[in-house]
Amino acid sequence: MTAVTDFAANRALILQRHRHLKWKRLDPLEGALMVLCGVCIGGFTLCVFLDVMTRTIGHPWLWLQQATTAFFAWGVFVGMAAATRRNDHIYLAEITKRMTGTKRWAIETFNRLVVLSVAGFMVWFGYKNAMLDLGSFRMPWLIPLTVYTGVVPISGALVMLFCVEQIVNGWRNGFEGPEDDEFLPEPVQ
Repeated sequence: MTAVTDFAANRALILQRHRHLKWKRLDPLEGALMVLCGVCIGGFTLCVFLDVMTRTIGHPWLWLQQATTAFFAWGVFVGMAAATRRNDHIYLAEITKRMTGTKRWAIETFNRLVVLSVAGFMVWFGYKNAMLDLGSFRMPWLIPLTVYTGVVPISGALVMLFCVEQIVNGWRNGFEGPEDDEFLPEPVQ
């Protein structure tokens, strides 16, 4: 197992920033999410290009809109999970990285608990919505809408996992990291 995590940790897709908040065992998952994000962006772009091109020449492929929608939905929600793992989300990170001690600990924990609860709602209601969508189909392929909405509970579960990972590691190692001082302005003398 060590060889797998060492391999994943050395790949460029795995961010080493905020390493103290991450478990090495989840590095391959982060790498897979980043690859899936790239596939979704590439697929979305290709589908839009082909849709415009086929409509311009007078022979539209109507199914391309369904593929575009699927790539977009999966890209957004998989990207949300990846951003949570990488700490690249809107978390009030700019405010908290200038704090230290108990104040930072409290705000970082509160932020993650809020995100954790929202992710819980994503899992619960996303699952209910995906199950309802099994009976709804989109023309012309008759694909169940769950293909589009099924990513919501998956993303929510991943966000929950990454929030728990960061809370546990933040409580153990502290939320402060060496990268917090990276972009601070130089003091004026």
